[in-house]
Amino acid sequence: MPLPPEPKLVDAGAAAFGTLAGQRRDRDLLFARRVHRLRTLGLGLGAICVASVLWLHGAAPGWWLAAALNGLAWPHVALHVSLRAAEPRRAEVRNLTLDAALGGMWVAVMQFNLLPSVLLVTMLVIDKVGIGGARLLARTLASLAVGCAVTSALLGFPVDVATPMPVIVACLPFLVVYPLAISNVAYALARRVTEQNRRLEELGRTDVLTGLANRRQGFAVAEGELSRHFRTGRPVSLLILDVDRFKSINDRFGHPVGDAILRGVATVLRECCRATDTPARYGGDEFMLILPETDLAGAEEVAARIRRHLERMSFKQAPGLACTVSLGAAEANREIANIDAWIQRADAALYRAKDGGRDRFEGAVALDSKRGVTRAAGA
Repeated sequence: MPLPPEPKLVDAGAAAFGTLAGQRRDRDLLFARRVHRLRTLGLGLGAICVASVLWLHGAAPGWWLAAALNGLAWPHVALHVSLRAAEPRRAEVRNLTLDAALGGMWVAVMQFNLLPSVLLVTMLVIDKVGIGGARLLARTLASLAVGCAVTSALLGFPVDVATPMPVIVACLPFLVVYPLAISNVAYALARRVTEQNRRLEELGRTDVLTGLANRRQGFAVAEGELSRHFRTGRPVSLLILDVDRFKSINDRFGHPVGDAILRGVATVLRECCRATDTPARYGGDEFMLILPETDLAGAEEVAARIRRHLERMSFKQAPGLACTVSLGAAEANREIANIDAWIQRADAALYRAKDGGRDRFEGAVALDSKRGVTRAAGA
């Protein structure tokens, strides 16, 4: 009986590298297509400028054919070369360098006719700076200079800088349309970068599993509200809660059910909050709520509303499972020096709720400086 084939081992590092390489190639292909659009427009409009000078000098048919091929066919050939290359971005940089050499050639063929020559060189420089910065610019200028010098030498260094009105008119579309196209591309890229930065900033403030504010963002909001309380004296409460017996739930039903519970609790917190409140994931199975314009009695009402909503929550993966939470709250006052002290007060109340049997609310004990007694809220 033949032996079964040996299983193929998958190198995780190689797989990850392959994924990154694929993503990089996709970005390079997108870059090539973006350049193709600009090249098609730029060379098409540039061909009109060149054609006007060829007509002015009564150029031979061969130059007309070369101008047509450069302006109409070369952009699509360049795209094909880039898409088929193993490294599309490098291939596209080579194409851009060739663009510059051909531009230098046409400057010499036009006998340095002033407006179209300056316009052609300027547009070639603008798009190269936008694409590859100073390094590509230097490469472009060198290639352009070589193309211009070699062609001019072969033609006998002809020079005719005068630009009559028909040539000026032929240059106007290139002068107006191409810079607008480059500006539009730059604007689109800037918007994309702004949106990506906004998403990164949002991810930095958001807990991935629940979609609530993460611990850092929750602390930042709490610090801001505590500072506002010190300035204005307006009430603000901090509510901390955690899921009762969450470890046992994970052990019995599995982590997918545990994750579903955390997402469900997050949904309930959003439903029970006002627009001015901030629910956040404190860590693990703990959550925090920052409640502006809310005293301890108001925090107790929010806690009761949360518990009622949780009573109605069910889970497909565990139909008989009931989710309860223990909650502790602390109202900001002058006895609280900073955010750490505020959280400690709310945490202490939470642990009293857990010690008291769970599925309940406890308010922080605070010293009444006028009466010299302690007071607390509980349910």
